[in-house]
Amino acid sequence: MTDNLLHFEDFHAGQIFALGPYLMTEEAIIAFAREFDFQPFHLDKDAAEKSVLGSLSASGWHTASAMTRMMCDAVYARSDILGSSGIKEMKWLKPVFPGDVLSGTMTITGTRRSASRPEMGIVTFDAEVADQFGTVKATTKSMAFFRVRGS
Repeated sequence: MTDNLLHFEDFHAGQIFALGPYLMTEEAIIAFAREFDFQPFHLDKDAAEKSVLGSLSASGWHTASAMTRMMCDAVYARSDILGSSGIKEMKWLKPVFPGDVLSGTMTITGTRRSASRPEMGIVTFDAEVADQFGTVKATTKSMAFFRVRGS
């Protein structure tokens, strides 16, 4: 790996990374739903209008995938990331509709060196995305492993 990548030592609690923007299109919402979450309110405008959502909306998993893409663009793609063991919490607070432009933040909440694998550190973070009006649509609490510089 190259030395210009972010390593474990480059992260600290309180650090904030900007996420987005990411446009959710009707075509992408339907394509994702056809593949992964084929519920009527993600696939069909008429059915969606009759649902509690009132309109075609993105799958929560599509929103989570968009968040991941934004985190990759902002942090992971320029880091010596080693993976993750999962997320602690994922909340879908409001539906994401076609035309929503998502943006948000990824805030580092803690760092610690792995006791069993000293070549890696554990970085915890909270992330949230909102639409163009500032309405928070989804939040997550998660973690990732990053290589310790020189390991």
